[in-house]
Amino acid sequence: MKLHHQIFLAMVLGGLAGAVTSEGTRLLGLPLLPAYDLVGELFINALKMVVVPLITTAIISGMINVGDDDNLGRLGAKTVVFYLATSLIAILVGLVVVNLIVPGVIDGQPAKDLLGLAKETDQALQSIEGRGAADFTEILRQLLPPNLFQAAAETQMLGLIVFSLFFGYFLRTLGGAPGEHLRQTVEGIYQVVLRITMVIIRFAPLGVFGLIAATVTRTGLDAVEPLALFFITVLLALGLHMFVVMPLLIRFLAKRSPWRHLQAMTPALLTAFSSASSAATLPLSMECVEKRSGVSNRTASFVLPLGATVNMDGTALYECVAAIFIAQAYGLDLSLTTQFVIVLTALLTSIGVASIPAASLVAITVILGVIGLPAEAIGLILVTDRLLDMCRTAVNVWGDSVGAVLLARSEGEEDVLRSPMRELDADPL
Repeated sequence: MKLHHQIFLAMVLGGLAGAVTSEGTRLLGLPLLPAYDLVGELFINALKMVVVPLITTAIISGMINVGDDDNLGRLGAKTVVFYLATSLIAILVGLVVVNLIVPGVIDGQPAKDLLGLAKETDQALQSIEGRGAADFTEILRQLLPPNLFQAAAETQMLGLIVFSLFFGYFLRTLGGAPGEHLRQTVEGIYQVVLRITMVIIRFAPLGVFGLIAATVTRTGLDAVEPLALFFITVLLALGLHMFVVMPLLIRFLAKRSPWRHLQAMTPALLTAFSSASSAATLPLSMECVEKRSGVSNRTASFVLPLGATVNMDGTALYECVAAIFIAQAYGLDLSLTTQFVIVLTALLTSIGVASIPAASLVAITVILGVIGLPAEAIGLILVTDRLLDMCRTAVNVWGDSVGAVLLARSEGEEDVLRSPMRELDADPL
């Protein structure tokens, strides 16, 4: 059975297991929920364990073979433009859908009193206390971390990416025996980390089962009912961006089959959905893009780590929809000017606060403050946040992978989505 089939089956079984158990359910005297958590956390921790060595060695290896400086500068500029453009498109898709459905108004009345604030509102506000748009400056500081080991321990990928780019650039200019030996050492470490990653990936179905079972056990589906219309609105907007907008870009800009790329990325997308973590999915995303979509290591190792850090199509879309939904629920008059402010703020915050804890809640709180609503209003959407976080993470990972395909094609890579698709569940040893 192929890996993505195994992961899908694990998601179904995990959902069923979570649906028939509660937080107090025991098996042979042992509580099930902590067991689910342990299995899921071990899998996520294993993936995070290889993120730093995999990304740094991949970038350095890619830089050694990147070509001249003009090629690197061109690729960097195109990457930034693509990420900004697709994030803006995602926000506009969300804007159109939420204005057409108007989920914040029920029977002609603002839905604030009908919905009520979630019980977790105070706890959520404490988690984002003191954070805001000013955290964008913290992202700039992460570009040049004073301590690389601390940055690695805290998974601050921007600083590691910058250092790896510098290291790879100067390593390729280092001549003689020292340069050659070091280049071979980096390549050797990269290949070893790839083998470790493949072993971890083989346990993905077990990890996904634990993650899904724990999530469904805690939230169930009853939590969605009071916010069903908002939930459907977000899913519809995410679906349009993921299955309509991005495939059209692949078809007309890359001139390749979107279905072929979707097949290639299925293992990574299922893992992203179950883990709700772009960073944890990054090793698998790189494997899928390089081995199954045919993108070169040079392009993938630059585009994907940067995208996992700053490119959040699904998150940007969700921020826009959530902010407008809350405004509708409070009966706020949403003029074109107000909606333009929401779009602009969602675009900036999706980049500026993407790497901090509770990023989406921070961004939504910032938007609410800009349009004059209290931070407590986020309590209207907290109930569905975990399930929608899983969905928007999958969209984030998909957007990064599409960017890798389009940028690879723009760099003249002809093997993209044409070479035979390699399976990731082959024995790596």
